[in-house]
Order: sequence, then structure tokens, then C-alpha cells
Amino acid sequence: MDNNEPLSDQSCWATLPTVCLSHLFLYLGDRDKSNAAQVCKSWNLAMYSAALWQTRTITFSGRPSRSNAFDFEAAVWHVKRFGKYLEHLEIKFLNPYNAVLTRKFQLTMRGLLSRLGKSNNRLKSLTIQHLELERLIWRTTIRNSFIKSLSFFLKRISKHLDYLNLKGARLTLEQGCGVLSSLSYLRNVTYISELNIEDFFSQHLAVYSNPLFTQTLATFHSLHVLTLNYNCISDDLLQVLCDNCSDSLGTINIKCHIHDPHGQVVWGMSWSNLAKQVNNLKVNFYFERVMKFDHLSRILLPEIPVRNISLRSCYFSDPDWSLRPTLSDLLPYYKQTLQRLTLEFNNSHEILDEELLRLLLNCERLRYLKIWAFLDVRFVEKILQYQEDGKCYLHTLKIRIYTNRYETNEEDRMLRDIYRKFRGMIESKMNYFVIAYPMM
Repeated sequence: MDNNEPLSDQSCWATLPTVCLSHLFLYLGDRDKSNAAQVCKSWNLAMYSAALWQTRTITFSGRPSRSNAFDFEAAVWHVKRFGKYLEHLEIKFLNPYNAVLTRKFQLTMRGLLSRLGKSNNRLKSLTIQHLELERLIWRTTIRNSFIKSLSFFLKRISKHLDYLNLKGARLTLEQGCGVLSSLSYLRNVTYISELNIEDFFSQHLAVYSNPLFTQTLATFHSLHVLTLNYNCISDDLLQVLCDNCSDSLGTINIKCHIHDPHGQVVWGMSWSNLAKQVNNLKVNFYFERVMKFDHLSRILLPEIPVRNISLRSCYFSDPDWSLRPTLSDLLPYYKQTLQRLTLEFNNSHEILDEELLRLLLNCERLRYLKIWAFLDVRFVEKILQYQEDGKCYLHTLKIRIYTNRYETNEEDRMLRDIYRKFRGMIESKMNYFVIAYPMM
């Protein structure tokens, strides 16, 4: 190429509009963006396009490394230079190793949030997950300083924020409610539409028994999606949601873990009243190691408009435990509403194929089915035959067939034959994944 040739004749890149350059720069890493900004004035101008910096994920390593210091410094530099454009921010602190690193994270976050609070007036979503502030590596002074910085930041940006995800923060009741109250500091009302406070409070806390949490949630008036633990659910909370969010509420996601208190009494009338006030309410339950019928029946009331149920046994083991009454007597409550069902259980003392098939036929709206269990391979064939006959209408079928043997050659062969038999239907209508898995 002739160096004396005008730039406009050398390449079409020289005449690309700024909006096109900005779109292309979205696919570059930070270092490549910085290099591109030095090419010419038009490229440098494109680097400061607001659309280029609206979304950002800042990751801090929780392990000592040479790049660790650079990660912390780069985060503050980025916010200082481009923080005013941010609309969606996610912060990750991966597996903090010791108190030195949590202290460094806290100091960095104090500077980052302070700069962002002063320069930004458009942040719509904030995600800071899995901090687990109850761990010993978070010394009391470090934890308190971080919570103070976060609360002050939320006070400053609350009027713009629409989505807040603090999943896994693990705070005390007073600390957690203090952070949430920061959102209503300026107006006494919070207009966030989506709030994720799953595992937000420390384990073993009976949040439902303390009116402080209900009073805090009473300031939220525009919730569309609420995600929380069952140890937060009470009649008073459901009434607060009915009074303040009936025009906006659409989905409640509820996690119930074996280590969280879940023995409270919540009346079916409270759920029924909420369902009447909130049009097309969707309630999704995610159970982890809560598998006994007497526990589940106290929680899964017939009045709840349940759309999604996930029952995961993980390492749950009890010789007296049986899933049969749950499948036969409890889950059929939701045959008119249930759309997604996940069952992961490892008890080999029950044969539940027929109960599962009856449940599938009864649940008219079921579209997603995931089962990890000890099953007969012919169970899969029966489901596919029901699907072909128009007796069920699954979009997704995921099955892991547990066996007590090291080898699964026979099961694999049978599954291949089943797939070939229904291949046309599977490939045209279903998201299908079925395997045999040795469970020793």
C-alpha cells in the first residue's frame, strides 16, 4: 500500500460511522480497545461511546497471584474512566483465600463505589453474588466497612436502580435489612422491579419470626420478580406483597434448604389472597435436601399457583424416607399449573416409574421434565410413546438413569435403540438428553 495514498482511499475502515465502530469494539477486550483507540481520532472518539461501556463484569481473584494486584487496580481505573456510562454492573469475588485479600477487596470496593456514586446517574442493575460475609476470613471490621460502603452507594443510586442481586451475601438480619433499607433512604419507597436475596441472610436464621424483615419489604412497591429463601416467608410478608405489589408482582422464586428453618405455619388463605390479587402469579420452589413428605406438605399448599418445582436430594439419606406420597398425593395438586419439574433423588429402595408416569399424564401443562433417579430404561420409551400419542407435550426431557453397576453397556444399547425408534419426533420437537449413569 502506498503510504502517500489518502487514508480515505486506503480502507473502508477510515469512513465507518462512529456507531458502527462502537458496535465492532464491543467484541474486543480492554487491551485491544485501548490499542484501537490510538489508531486515529475517529477510533478514539468511538472508544468513548456510551453504548460501549454500558455493561461491565468486574472479576476479582480470591487467590494470591501476580495478576491479582492488577485486577484490583484495573477495576478502579475502569470505573474512574468509564463509570459514568455504566448501566449494568456485575462484581465477582472468586473464592477469597484469606483476610488479607478480603481487606484488599473491601478497600478497592470502597474506592470503586465512591467514584461510581459520584459520577454515575444511570445504573439500572447491580449484581454482587456469593460474598458469604459470615465466613471467618471476613473480619468484623472488614465486613462492617464493606456493608457501610455498599449501603451508602445504594442510597445514592436507588432512584435509578431497577435490579439488585445480592445472592449469597450471608448477613445478619439487622445488617441485611439495613442494606435493603438503603434503597428507600431518599423517598421512603423503593421502586426496584427485581430483587434477588436468595441466601442473603445467614444460615439458621428464622427471618419469618422477626417483623423487621416484613417492615423492610413493605417499602418495595414495584416488585415484579422476588427471589428469596423460605425462611423469609410468613403470612405478614404475603400480606405486604398483596398490599404494595399486587399491580406489579409476577414471579416469586423460593429456595428451601435443609439448614434453613422451614417449620413455620403459613396459611393457605394468605397464598390464596395473594393469588387473587396478583394476576397470573407464578411461584417457583427449589428444594435442597428437604425431601420428607411431612416437611413438603407443610410448605406446598394447594392454594399456591406453583409453576416450577425442583426437588434435589443431593447427599440426603434417610432409611425411612419415601418419595412415593409426594408423587402420588402432593404434586398432583398442581396438575393445572405445573410447567417445570426437576427430581434428583438417590434412593434405590423404591421403584417409582409408574408413579412418575401417572404424574406426567396428569400434569397437562408440563413442558420441562428432568429426572435423575434409579429407573428402568423402558421408562424413557414409555414417555416418548406418550409424547408421540399426544398424551403429553414435553419440550425438554432430561433423564439420568442411575444403576448399581460399574458398567452401563446394556442400558446404553437400549437407549440407542429407543432413540432410533423415536428419532424423527425427538429431533423435530424436543430438547432431549438421556444417559445411564453408574451410582456406586
